Amino acid sequence: MNILLIEDDAVLADGLIHTLGDSGYSVTCATSGAYAEHLLQAQGFDLIVLDLGLPDVDGLELLRRLRNRKIPLPIMILTARDGINDRINGIEQGADDYMTKPFELRELEARIRALIRRCYGGFSNDIVSGRLTLDTHNHQVLVDGQPIMLSAREYGLLEVLMMRTGNVVSKDSIAQRLAVDGDALTDNAIEIYVYRLRKRIEPYGAVIRTVRGLGYLLERSDGE
Repeated sequence: MNILLIEDDAVLADGLIHTLGDSGYSVTCATSGAYAEHLLQAQGFDLIVLDLGLPDVDGLELLRRLRNRKIPLPIMILTARDGINDRINGIEQGADDYMTKPFELRELEARIRALIRRCYGGFSNDIVSGRLTLDTHNHQVLVDGQPIMLSAREYGLLEVLMMRTGNVVSKDSIAQRLAVDGDALTDNAIEIYVYRLRKRIEPYGAVIRTVRGLGYLLERSDGE
């Protein structure tokens, strides 16, 4: 589960990176709106935590930009602006949740979990498909409780497919999710990773189906 944290307070950002990291999340921090937009183009994320007081752009303006670009990610505002009008504006501009500073870390984590469940259909630390269990907290894949070895990109590909089991995931989404340092994968590279992962998981009741012209979806061969 990849989180983009858009926060220019270095101390707070460092604390959130470590706290959320200990809870199994992968957190990338952007200290400006411009860098956040660059990161969103270069790699894939599952959720955004957005501060409104950024050095180069107002957070609400950045939120409007992201929603105008049809970026569908759940966005949580985390800000010192605690007025009722601020909250209303944030939600109306497209935020999925609004939390004010100062805050309790336990509440932040609980809200993040709730937001993920709401947006990804009951997602928790464990995602199950057939005999496969994806343990996102420990970043491992289990078959009947026993771990199997996958490369980092195979794991990333399986995670994005399992989070959306039964739904098509586009090649563009996969390319962004598996990008490293802004270098997106080509269609041929994605097909190779899909081929490798398909061979690894099909014996365990999980099938990757190609939907021509659209992308890939994960379905279970046991018919569940």
